[in-house]
Amino acid sequence: MKAVEACWQTSRASSKVRSCSCWCSQRSSRVASAKSTTPSSSASSFSLAVVAQDLNVSEATLTGETFPVAKVPGVSTKDAGLADRSNCVFTGTSVRSGTATALAIATGPRTEFARIASAVARQIPETEFARGVRHFGFLMTRIMLCIVVVVLVANLLLHRPIVDSLLFSLALAVGLTPELLPAIISVTLARGARTMSKSGVIVRRLDAMENLGSMDVLCTDKTGTLTEGVIRLDSCVDPQGVGSPEVRRLALLNSAFQSGMKNPLDDAVTATISAGEISPDARKLAEIPYDFSRKRLSVIVAVRGGPPLLICKGAATNVIDVCAAVMTAGREVALDDNVRKRLDDACRQWGEAGMRALAVATRPISEAAPAISREDESGLCLKGFLLFSDPPKANISAVVASLVERGVRIKVISGDNRYVVRHLASAIGIDGSRMLTGKEVGNMSNDALFSRAGKTDLFVEIDPNQKERIVAALRKAGHVVGYLGDGINDAPALHEADVGISVDGAADVAREAADVVLMRQDLAVLSKGVDDGRRTFTNTMKYISIATSANFGNMISMAAASLVLPFLPLLAKQILLNNLLSDLPAMAIATDKVDPADLRRPQRWDISRIKRFMLWFGPLSSIFDLATFVVLLAVFSAGQDEFRSAWFVESLMTQLATMLVIRTSGPIWRSRPSPLLFGTSIAVGAAGVTIPYTPVGGLLGFVPIPLEILTALLGITLIYVTALEIVKIFYFTTLSKEDHSRPQASRRRPRTRTSRRSK
Repeated sequence: MKAVEACWQTSRASSKVRSCSCWCSQRSSRVASAKSTTPSSSASSFSLAVVAQDLNVSEATLTGETFPVAKVPGVSTKDAGLADRSNCVFTGTSVRSGTATALAIATGPRTEFARIASAVARQIPETEFARGVRHFGFLMTRIMLCIVVVVLVANLLLHRPIVDSLLFSLALAVGLTPELLPAIISVTLARGARTMSKSGVIVRRLDAMENLGSMDVLCTDKTGTLTEGVIRLDSCVDPQGVGSPEVRRLALLNSAFQSGMKNPLDDAVTATISAGEISPDARKLAEIPYDFSRKRLSVIVAVRGGPPLLICKGAATNVIDVCAAVMTAGREVALDDNVRKRLDDACRQWGEAGMRALAVATRPISEAAPAISREDESGLCLKGFLLFSDPPKANISAVVASLVERGVRIKVISGDNRYVVRHLASAIGIDGSRMLTGKEVGNMSNDALFSRAGKTDLFVEIDPNQKERIVAALRKAGHVVGYLGDGINDAPALHEADVGISVDGAADVAREAADVVLMRQDLAVLSKGVDDGRRTFTNTMKYISIATSANFGNMISMAAASLVLPFLPLLAKQILLNNLLSDLPAMAIATDKVDPADLRRPQRWDISRIKRFMLWFGPLSSIFDLATFVVLLAVFSAGQDEFRSAWFVESLMTQLATMLVIRTSGPIWRSRPSPLLFGTSIAVGAAGVTIPYTPVGGLLGFVPIPLEILTALLGITLIYVTALEIVKIFYFTTLSKEDHSRPQASRRRPRTRTSRRSK
């Protein structure tokens, strides 16, 4: 059967039918009949229904609601969300039972389904990592321009050759640049992606790994992510709330013998049948089918040793309405107002506990009775209740706790009922006291939502377009937001998030919108992915910090030396070779280990911290550079070529030492570099010392360095390493104190939306 996206009231032709005012009684060529023949039939347009009979529709693709929704002609309020429009049938939903005749009023791109899918094609805001790279590029550009202009003008004022001065100035700018940054990022991300794939995390867009490491807020749907996504019969209880095998037996008889379209609730009941629970002598005599107005279904079953029994099962309130008695302590007690109030309170409490309650009632039927009708559903005795739930996943509480320990705050965004979501949140360790409903979100301006979103953990009864607004508000507040979803309704939010996360079995549009795909719908896999993302981000930032601080110090030293020396301290080609050699070991930084502390908190781009890093370690390098100049000129009276050769070796050695020392915030002897990083550093260092003694060195303007100068350079390098370790301890100690003294909220700066290329 092909269901149509429909509404049971006339309205202007729009994909956003919010309000209806009168019955649509005419028939036309746009009327489509929707008769259920399979539970997986898909809706394909948006329509107004004329007639409906027991129509139940699964709207999980749009709202995330596990249970089917009953559809009936009626009026929806102007501000009704998707989940509350009981008079509408939407594209992408599936009819589970019943029949309907509907008038289509919107098709194709005008439907809710198409509007959600179209969000994937829109440009999305710039992610945290892309923004950080852009800001870093601006910083380096400003520094390079300053150096080029100052050094060039100064050398020209000293009447140096204009070509040599220009080449030297440009070489300084290039030397300051971490030119291997694109390659380092690519290698680091590729290696991280390969590592994550072994854990069941497929990275569709490489820079999403960096965003995964920076993520401090994870927004997730409820159904199938935090829960099993399967309706389960949780318990069968008598009217006093005590477990009752008799209620279970009656429910099995009703569900097993009913001949209508099976729904998930009946499936949950019959799934628990074990051999011998239904007597082989039991046989069905008649049935009163389910309909929306009654919200109950009855079967008449003949059992050996007693009269036929009418077994009624349905919505608790509707079944209680046709009961005259309630089973209490093995006997029937009249159902008076006090008892009714107690039962209503119990049903409300079950609802707040995340349970959906159905009632079961019975009445003996005379075998000589005429044909059974709806009027026979009266004077029943309430036997008990069936409590259904969509239970949380077995290990979800531990996984949520592990993410919180890593500094990732979990926010649930669900189209489900507020009581169900709140109960689930409390059960798995998420604070359910801070909650916003879809209606409240719809009435908020973007600024108001921006103010409230960061303080709220539960967003319930949410429309798909509101999920996107919530994610945008969180990003505007300065959070790096991940969104985990698997339905069509999640596509806009996946597209909006810094890192969209989906699962292998998700809807096609959700997978296309996602940056990361989990091979298993398990947050434990994501927790491992967060660690891998942080390793990748940390190693990338290591290169940036090391390269900028070492290069900054050396280039400033050479710029200053060029103003006082009668010759250039290094030729342009020697500067470029130095920079190339010092960057080669950085290609292996992707294999380096990271400090455990770097895995316990989100990693963020912080341009001010990079500046501070440069200002702490760059001048230290310059001090030892100047000391080297003094030793070469005052102690050894080095000539021009000898000075350049010795200074080339010393500059290279200090840059390699800087890489090995400040790659970790702890003592260097407690955090060993990876074998590949250490090996390449030693090899490059040996090559740098050897080059002046080779013919290639002669072509580059180098000369052999005397042994006594090499010994002095080695001593200066060892002293530099010791000083670097001491300064590093003071730097990270000061930084740690500032981080602890600064309020958490102030560590994030609100940011405005800026566009970037579409995925």
